Amino acid sequence: MSRWMATATLPIDWFKTEARVIWAGKSPGQRFQRPVHASFKQEDKVGENIWRAYGKAVEKKDLKKALQILEKVQLVEDWRQSPTFLETQEQEDEEFLIPSPPQDLRSLLDACISATDMGLVARTYEFLQAKGLLSNFGKCKNIPAESSRDVTPAAFLEITGLEASKLSPKKWGLDGAPAFYLLSAIVGFNLLTNSGIEIRPFLFSILAFSIVDAVYLGGTGLASILISWPPYKRRVFTHEAGHVLVAYLLGCPVRGVILDPIEAMRQGVQGQAGTQFWDSMLEGELRQGRLTRPSIDRYSMILFAGIAAEALIYGEAEGGENDENLFKAIVSVLRPPWSPSQISSQARWAVLQSYKLLREHKEALDTVIKALYEGETFSNVIKDMEYVLCYENPL
Repeated sequence: MSRWMATATLPIDWFKTEARVIWAGKSPGQRFQRPVHASFKQEDKVGENIWRAYGKAVEKKDLKKALQILEKVQLVEDWRQSPTFLETQEQEDEEFLIPSPPQDLRSLLDACISATDMGLVARTYEFLQAKGLLSNFGKCKNIPAESSRDVTPAAFLEITGLEASKLSPKKWGLDGAPAFYLLSAIVGFNLLTNSGIEIRPFLFSILAFSIVDAVYLGGTGLASILISWPPYKRRVFTHEAGHVLVAYLLGCPVRGVILDPIEAMRQGVQGQAGTQFWDSMLEGELRQGRLTRPSIDRYSMILFAGIAAEALIYGEAEGGENDENLFKAIVSVLRPPWSPSQISSQARWAVLQSYKLLREHKEALDTVIKALYEGETFSNVIKDMEYVLCYENPL
C-alpha cells in the first residue's frame, strides 16, 4: 500500500477558505509553541476543502494548481516523518488530520493534456512514481541495446518473420486502406455515371470540401470521417497504443493521446489522432546543438513504436508517415550528416527494438488498445496498463 494512504497531520500554518487551502509561510519542520485542537468535524471539513480544490483543478485541467496542492500536502507528510514532529507529538495530545484522498491520484494525468509547460508534466510523473503509483514508468530505460545499427532487411525478416517493406508508411491512394477508399470512390462514380445521374455537383462539393479541409483544417474533416469506421479506428488506436507503451517503458512522460480530430484541433494539433510525449534529454541536447546516440535511439524507438505495434497486431503497417518525417527531421541536424543507408538502418533498428519490446509486453499492449478503443480517460488507460505490467514476467 502506498504511504500516501496514511492520514497526514496538518501544521497550524495551513488555513482554509471555502474552496482552497493556502500555505501561510512557515516551514513544515518548524516546532509550534501551542498544540492544535480540532474536532473530527473540523478535520473532515479541512480535508473536504483540500480534496474539493484538488478535484476542481483536475476537472478544469489546471495541472499547475492540482500539482501544487499535492506537493504541499506531501510537505506535511514529510514533516510527520521528521524528528521535529516526533518531539512535538510528545507535548501535544491531539493532531489536526488531513483525510486520505477520496480518489486515485493518477487522475492527475488527465490534466496533463492541457498543460503547455512540459516540465509540469514531467513533475507529475515524478510525483506519482514516488508515490508508487507509476511503478513501471521508465522500467526499460536502462536495457542495453545491440551495438550494431546495421539491420538489413534480411536480418529484420529473420528476427520478426516480416518483410521490412511491409512496414513502410502507406502513401494515400497507393497502398492499403487509402487505395481501397480511392478505388471504391472511382467505382461508385462510374456506377452513378452509367445510371445517368449527374455527378458533377457532387464532385465540385467534394473537391471544395477537400481543399478547405486540407488548407484550413489540416485534414481534420477527413480524419473525422475515417476515424468513425471501426476497422480504421482500431488500427489508429493500435498505432497510438504502441507509442504510449514504449514511451512509458522508456521513461518519457506522455502528455496524452488525442483520438478525436475535432478535439485535436481545439488543442492546436491538426490532422489525425496523436500521442504527445516529451523527451527532456533530447530537448536539452538539441538546444546545445548536439545529439547523443542514446537520445537518438530512445526517440527513434518511440517514434517508430506505432509502426511496430501495427506490425505486431496486423503483420504490416499503414500509418506512420508523420513519424517517419519527424525522424528524418531529427537526424538531419546531425553533423557529419548521415547517409541514406545509415538513416534506413537506424529506422529498421528502431522498429525492431520497439517490436521486440512490444512483443515482450503484448498483454499490456492489448490492454492499452482496448482502453483507448473503449474511450477510457488517459488516467484509466495508465491504470489498466500498470496493472498488467505489474503482473507480467520481468524482462
